[in-house]
Amino acid sequence: MSLQNDRPRSKAPLFVALLLIVFAGLAASAWYLRPRFESDPPTIALLPNADALGTAPLEIQVADAGTGLKSIVATLSQGGAEIPLASEQFAQPVAEKKLTVALAKVAGVKEGPAVLRVRAKDNSLRQSFSGNEALLEKNVTIDITPPTLELVADDRYVNFGGVGVIVYKASADTAASGVKIGEYFFPGFAGQVEGHPDHFVAMFAHPYNVEPGTRPRLVAADKAGNTREIGISYELKDVRYKKSTIALSDNFLQNKVAPLLADASARAGTPQDVFVAVNKALRKVNEAKITEVTTKATPKKLWDGAFAQLSNSKVEANFADQRTYTYNGQPVDTAYHLGYDLSVTKHIPIEASNGGTVAFTGDLGIYGNAVILDHGLGLFTLYGHLSSIDVKVGDTVTKRQPLGKSGETGLAAGDHLHFGVYLDGLAILPVEWWDAKWIEANVTPKLAGQSGIEIHEAQQGARIAAKKSSATKSPGNKSSGKRHPR
Repeated sequence: MSLQNDRPRSKAPLFVALLLIVFAGLAASAWYLRPRFESDPPTIALLPNADALGTAPLEIQVADAGTGLKSIVATLSQGGAEIPLASEQFAQPVAEKKLTVALAKVAGVKEGPAVLRVRAKDNSLRQSFSGNEALLEKNVTIDITPPTLELVADDRYVNFGGVGVIVYKASADTAASGVKIGEYFFPGFAGQVEGHPDHFVAMFAHPYNVEPGTRPRLVAADKAGNTREIGISYELKDVRYKKSTIALSDNFLQNKVAPLLADASARAGTPQDVFVAVNKALRKVNEAKITEVTTKATPKKLWDGAFAQLSNSKVEANFADQRTYTYNGQPVDTAYHLGYDLSVTKHIPIEASNGGTVAFTGDLGIYGNAVILDHGLGLFTLYGHLSSIDVKVGDTVTKRQPLGKSGETGLAAGDHLHFGVYLDGLAILPVEWWDAKWIEANVTPKLAGQSGIEIHEAQQGARIAAKKSSATKSPGNKSSGKRHPR
């Protein structure tokens, strides 16, 4: 008798096993492909992101942090036409791409309203494997005509390190204008020329650290980034700046230099290292603060007439002296001295050199306790090494009003005033602003609305009159009132 079961074996376990394998495969595939199905579209940014576009390059910045970029297309819709600006397909995904478009060079672009469109797709498998799409659409105005400029009055002579003054007219679409020389920019101010509200005045410097052959340019830009430039010509009068050597003593390094360093470990270095940390690193921080303060100008004139030198003071150190510091006879570091050192007696009252507003008070590192005054139109004065300060930020001051008392705070080897003059962040030659004749000849007539020709004729007449007066007073030309026989 057979005990073998003739019923067919069940195939369910095998089927279940196959299903598990399939599901496991699908799950693994889903896990592997999950990043490819990411849903975040690319990001699109414009630089500049302005409502008006002109001759300045337009930069289109596109990025995708997921599957990477697949394509970018930029067009301009204008007058019923779709004008291609840029198009790029990527064989391999890229995380970011920058495209630069010069509208002035694109055929078919005209001035007037337009719609800028930028489309970008990534390599995601979403959207039926076509990828996520981003669309930036912006209504813009195309303007490729630069503003106009007209120079009304300028200077025939400018001192090296000193200031020149110009008056000019700019078209109504001008958004910013001023004078550029080297890396420096001096903005123009409207509404300051008597009888000519549409005129601009700009004070600029030929910086002490810019080559003599460099010449400035009057620049105007509109909201679309279009620019117009005019060259400014003048004769640069040489000002010879001194070079000096200063020996550093151990007493000065220990008692004046080292305490200026907040970091105790920095004070533990060699005497040379300590001095360089102050003269180079701390000085850089202090100059950056001065620049920050002196580039925020009041757009109107706050001073009146010549600036006043500190009463009874004498100049102990000059502007733009190039100093070499030595220790034990060896050079350690160099620096420019960007002002005048004025001395009288200890703790003498320090006076405002002219009317203005207090723009800064407080500790200024190497300059010690300091006050900075805003005189308007980009002009500032700095008062350093004070022992005490008697004004606060925002105060209005008048000429010769006390600001505090002199001292030797900061990097000072004795009681004195460090007096500096700044124009739009740049240290300039102070002596011009103490000179009433220089101000009357170079600044006052321009603010009074006189043209360049009128100013030149007046200056020429003054020189002729001065020569005649000198000749009349000369002993060889005196007349006795009697007629001499021939």
